[in-house]
Amino acid sequence: MSQVADWAWPELFVHRCGGALAPENTLAGLEIAARLGCRAVEFDVTLSRDCQPILCHDENLERLTGQSTRVGVTSAEVLMRTDVGKRFHPAFAGERIPSLEQALMRCRALGLAANVEIKPAKGFEVQTGEAVGECLAALPEERRPQVLLSSFSAKALESAALKAEFAARALLAERYNDALLLAGQMFGCVSLNLAAVHLEQLQVRNIREAGMEVMAYTVNSPAEAERLVRWGVRAIFTDRPDLFMPYNR
Repeated sequence: MSQVADWAWPELFVHRCGGALAPENTLAGLEIAARLGCRAVEFDVTLSRDCQPILCHDENLERLTGQSTRVGVTSAEVLMRTDVGKRFHPAFAGERIPSLEQALMRCRALGLAANVEIKPAKGFEVQTGEAVGECLAALPEERRPQVLLSSFSAKALESAALKAEFAARALLAERYNDALLLAGQMFGCVSLNLAAVHLEQLQVRNIREAGMEVMAYTVNSPAEAERLVRWGVRAIFTDRPDLFMPYNR
C-alpha cells in the first residue's frame, strides 16, 4: 500500500501548533487545537547546542521573548526552561519550549496527527534530520502519533527518513517547479507542501498526476480554502483554525 493511502490526510493543519490562538510551537497550542476539534497540527523542530530536537522556528528567541538567545548555541536544558508564553499574552505566562518527544507524546494523547517540519540551522541539515528521525524511531508505536515529516531541506528530509522509514514525508517549497516534482518522487514523498499565494491550478493537477498530494500554506480565509480545495489541494495550513470548523473532519 502506498504512503498516500496510509496517511489519513486531515483537511486542516494548525500552523505552529495553535496558530494565532496560542504561543507558537508550544504544548498549549496543541491543547487549544484539540479543544477546537482539530485533527492535525504542524510544528517546527530545530537543534539545541547539545543536538536535542526542540520546537522552535527561529534561530534566536528575539521574536518570542525579546532576548537575543541563539538556539543553536544554547543547551536544551536552558531552552526548555525559557518562558515563551508571557510575551504572547500574560495568560500564557510560564509556557515553555517543549522537546520533540514531549510534543509527539502530547499529540498522541490528544489524538492529533503531526506534520513535523525539520528546520535546520545552516550547515546542520544532516544532524537535524537524523536527530528528528532518531527521536521518532525511539518512541514506541503506542506513544507516537501519525507523523508527516517535511522540510525545505531535501538533505534534512532524507536524513530523517533514513532513521524513521515508517514516516510519511513531504517536500516544502514556496513555489512549484519541475525539479521539485522530480525530487518529491525521488524521495518517495506523499505530498508537496507549497505556498498558497504562488500556487496555480495546473500545478496542482501536475503534482496529483505524478502520484503526490498538495498541501498549501498559510491559508486564513475560508473563501481561499474553498478555491484551493476545488483545485484538488488535499489539505491547508492555517493560523486561524477557529474559522475553519467545517474542515475539521
